[in-house]
Amino acid sequence: MLALASDPALPPLEQARFCAIFSHHLDEFFMVRVAGLLDQVEAGIPVTSPDGRTPREALAAIRDRVLELSARQAKLWKRDLRPALAQSGILVGSVDDCSKDELEMLTERFNREVFPILTPLAVGPGQTFPYISGLSLSLGIFVRDPDTGEERFARVKVPEGLPRFIAIGERGLFLPLERVIRHFLGWLFPKMEIIECCMFRVTRDADFEVSDEADDLLEAVESELRRRRFGDAVRIEVSGSASVRMLARLKRGLGVSDEQVYLVHGLLGLDDLIELVELDRPELKEEPWYPLTHPRLGNVATADELFAEIAAGDLVVHHPYHSFATSFAAFVRTAGRDPDVVGLKTTVYRTSEDSPVVPALIEAAESGKQAVCLVELKARFDEHRNIEWARSLEQAGVHVVLGFPNRKIHAKTTLVVRREGNELHRYVHIGTGNYHAATARDYEDFGLFTADPEITADVADLFNYVTGFSRPTRFRKLLVAPFDLRDGLIEQIRAMAKAAEAGEETRIRLKVNNLTDERIIDALYKASQGGVKVEIVARSICTLRPGVEGLSENIRVRSVLGRFLEHSRFFVFEAGEESTYYMGSADLMPRNLDYRIEAVVPVEDPRAQQEFKRAFDTLLSATVHAWDLRSDGKWQPARTKKGERARSTQTLLMRSVRARRPRTPATRAG
Repeated sequence: MLALASDPALPPLEQARFCAIFSHHLDEFFMVRVAGLLDQVEAGIPVTSPDGRTPREALAAIRDRVLELSARQAKLWKRDLRPALAQSGILVGSVDDCSKDELEMLTERFNREVFPILTPLAVGPGQTFPYISGLSLSLGIFVRDPDTGEERFARVKVPEGLPRFIAIGERGLFLPLERVIRHFLGWLFPKMEIIECCMFRVTRDADFEVSDEADDLLEAVESELRRRRFGDAVRIEVSGSASVRMLARLKRGLGVSDEQVYLVHGLLGLDDLIELVELDRPELKEEPWYPLTHPRLGNVATADELFAEIAAGDLVVHHPYHSFATSFAAFVRTAGRDPDVVGLKTTVYRTSEDSPVVPALIEAAESGKQAVCLVELKARFDEHRNIEWARSLEQAGVHVVLGFPNRKIHAKTTLVVRREGNELHRYVHIGTGNYHAATARDYEDFGLFTADPEITADVADLFNYVTGFSRPTRFRKLLVAPFDLRDGLIEQIRAMAKAAEAGEETRIRLKVNNLTDERIIDALYKASQGGVKVEIVARSICTLRPGVEGLSENIRVRSVLGRFLEHSRFFVFEAGEESTYYMGSADLMPRNLDYRIEAVVPVEDPRAQQEFKRAFDTLLSATVHAWDLRSDGKWQPARTKKGERARSTQTLLMRSVRARRPRTPATRAG
């Protein structure tokens, strides 16, 4: 993300967007991953990572790397992005940059909109160090009484309900709110001397576990959410100008060690740059992409036509190239309204306010259909929203199931049961991403619609397992975690090795967000040693090392980023003329394979398989925003050969979808 933020070929607001995303992801990394390591250190657990590091050694390595990356980000913002935005008429400055008229405007606005909601909290006799909420921006201040010489520490919280960047005047001047507050500190501490002022920001432990013995899962999750608010401090970011005395006061008040303090030379909380990205300046952004209706859905107008199209052959949609609105949203909305549909079952892991799932379920329940929703309350950072959805759905008469305390329901599955003549027919959607209308425009994902009798029966069995009380039998075609997904994939990998040993040309292709499962990695190493060609696209974490002599010479690992977040997971196994395709919700990590309900489905229709082949070929051919993993664990940017045109995966796929759209009106779907 930081590399994309540094790419001068991108418009400046796109660079700012990636800069904001980098900060956001780094915050979550500390809230979950680093928090987990700190728990191990505090518990004295001598756990070592695959590279042999203890938790304490891993934390030290993380600190070094984060300091390096944060310094790069601060330098990028100061020397490149901020000047580039200023040239384009977006000046992020300080109060000193204000003209006389602008300063008068700022003073009036501060008095009207900011000052009334500020609360200075001093520390002293009878006044303890205030609680600092996670990711909130604060001013730490040393204040002196000039008459008595008494000094105190005080904290002023930057209000979260106000814009981080205040627009002043007509020339595009934006002032960070904390700098405005700092300028007017005299209003908060009249007749006092401001000795020192610095900015700081606390990151808190946001991970939690629900007891296996919880009687009421909803109540247990709500209790843990209240606890999360007061989670231990994991990291404190402090402006680089802070004195030794100030740092000591903050460490003592927050109960953190030296290793948890990160000095930042520049603005803190650059995730708030997203406010600037949302400005109405299209000339400073990439041309917007409008998802297109899949060619097979272009002329579908009725429920009969929609379900007939799915029954005619598996249908694969590729978001955001294909429209979510005219594919999955239309499918579930039609199911809720169609009088011939007698049952609608789906899962909610993450969803949005404009999600089609909730209203479709409510409409189905109100019309007497069997409506069932599996709501995963423990979807990290979406727990509050999912609790609200669960209560709303129950009040509307939907059967709501909240899952298990000790594992998450991560599968993305929807089952429709429809009466056609004298028979009941099942239709299924299985996705690699969430049923989230907003992220479907920004996340790359696949969705499969099928009426295959065995797959639909498997999905029905999976719903019955989660909603009822039983041990799942062996599934017909699905691979389901935590039951047989890992073993099923390893079996496919070993089959490729056996075919290679018999002299067949073999290839394995995996696209995942993360690859860390040791058993799968060991199987891939053995397949490579046996002559199998292995191609992996891993967006984030990959603990497999490609190109190691005698171990993984036949393995290639690549990471691709872009304007859309690469999010789909699919697996291809090729031996001679035979190919097996799978897609689903699971990353190849122990947490997914052992502690989550995940569903991976075979894709057997040749037309549908071509969608995955086209996507993977394009990922491997990319020379823009693509990186290859070296045998030493370092990522190396892909390079364009002399005389070769630069190739961007996502640009090529957008062109491909445009070229294949039917020549009918209303193909643009948004």
